[in-house]
Amino acid sequence: MEPNTGKITSLRVEHITKRFPGVLACSDISLSVGEGEVLALVGENGAGKTTLMNILMGLYRPDEGRILINGGEAVFRSPGDAFAAGLGMVHQQYMLVANMTVLENIALGYTRAWSPLALDLDMVRARIDEVSRKYGLAVDPDAYVWQLSVGEQQRVELVKTLCLGARFLILDEPTSALTPQETDELILLLRRMTRELSIIFISHKLQEVKNLSDKVVILRRGEVVFEGSTADHSPDDIAALMTGREIHLPRNEAPECEGKAALDIRGLKVRSDRGFLAVDGLDLSVCAGEIVGLAGVSGNGQRELAEAINGLRKAEGGEILFFGRDIANHSPREIIDSGMGYIPEERNTEGIVPSFSMKENFILKDAGAPRFSSRSFLKLKEIDRHADRLRTEFDIRSPDTGVAAGSLSGGNIQKVILAREISRRPRFLVAVYPTRGLDMGAAEFIHRRLLEKRMEGIGILLISEELEEILDLSDRIAVIFKGRILGTLDRRSADSRKIGILMAGVHHDEAV
Repeated sequence: MEPNTGKITSLRVEHITKRFPGVLACSDISLSVGEGEVLALVGENGAGKTTLMNILMGLYRPDEGRILINGGEAVFRSPGDAFAAGLGMVHQQYMLVANMTVLENIALGYTRAWSPLALDLDMVRARIDEVSRKYGLAVDPDAYVWQLSVGEQQRVELVKTLCLGARFLILDEPTSALTPQETDELILLLRRMTRELSIIFISHKLQEVKNLSDKVVILRRGEVVFEGSTADHSPDDIAALMTGREIHLPRNEAPECEGKAALDIRGLKVRSDRGFLAVDGLDLSVCAGEIVGLAGVSGNGQRELAEAINGLRKAEGGEILFFGRDIANHSPREIIDSGMGYIPEERNTEGIVPSFSMKENFILKDAGAPRFSSRSFLKLKEIDRHADRLRTEFDIRSPDTGVAAGSLSGGNIQKVILAREISRRPRFLVAVYPTRGLDMGAAEFIHRRLLEKRMEGIGILLISEELEEILDLSDRIAVIFKGRILGTLDRRSADSRKIGILMAGVHHDEAV
């Protein structure tokens, strides 16, 4: 695919409607973006934002309506047509081949380097270097995608899109996997990029919407309910327009917990997929009825720690004491049966089986339990009752519980995972980025459920890069750096400055 060099001075969609079985995803949507303009598209999970952008990128065909570029109608039968017109999109779920290198992934779409006899990888490498230097987006061309953190994969997607010549950029939750520092850098970068291109920016982080966008369009249940200047509205105003009500994120104001240690990690060592010690002599304890927030820049051992606790990655040394019993290197089944709950980082690949129905995903860990099966036969009526109850209790937006879980929006998938893990009544919960990519209404709901579990005496290890989330929910905050706990703060003395200093690798004594 040739890099596009033409300029898009205006893009407009008129009266776009898209239906799926049982769902009206987009209903008569019209919006426009001018040259060098940043439009924020916001709304609750399932409001139709990603569907609309997939129509713009040729992944879906609209049932009604049309797309106009520079005043002329454009018909996209495939993403290739959209790229040829100069549109590029960084999806919330990254479109990368895990067992290929960064260089190979970008080469897949860079047809200028193709010939009948060979693929000119040196040309692709030069293009990556050019884009990386121009926009300040450092990536390792020789790293395999499966070795990269979520934040690193996001940068690869952005570089790939720019390498293919995008002159109009669509970003679906671009900061959901980034640290606050990385987010600030990306916003400055995107502002500079508006000298050359226009941007549609989908985000649930409303302060970022304020900082970056010129205009905001709000969708609710597939319809435009507001369009106007971002400068005229506060984040609270936008949140209320999104949900139809005021949003108040809860805070952990309960007295300090004095329960016994539920999880006590001593000298833990765990290797990464690349072979180095990602967790290197880590010590951490969490009491029953306590939330300990684990803050840190992506790629400092959080993923490896969570997987070792849940039996998904081998521990090379140390102990993981779960109510006094060492569960290091036990099987996932044993750890599940001991009462461990787990909300994983990668919800689509680790949290659910996308092709299974929602109700099947609810019982993934308990399909053999007497409640749901008898003599190897599933109790279908009981499974249906269980699924209907969880769908209502957790406000999961879907036509019914028989739809494929992978067809749900990101926020609703997260609610499916949360519903499954909480309904199993765990003794402890490891929650990894539980609100990543969720709107404020969904985040408020999940925060309340986590605080409820804390009050019921359940210990929670909350792994997050959202400092506000960590500060709101945690009793104590531990900061991880290069596989070790660099410092631990209680919630009374913690603030974003102290945590940020620790995240940068400065020792606790120097930070305070």
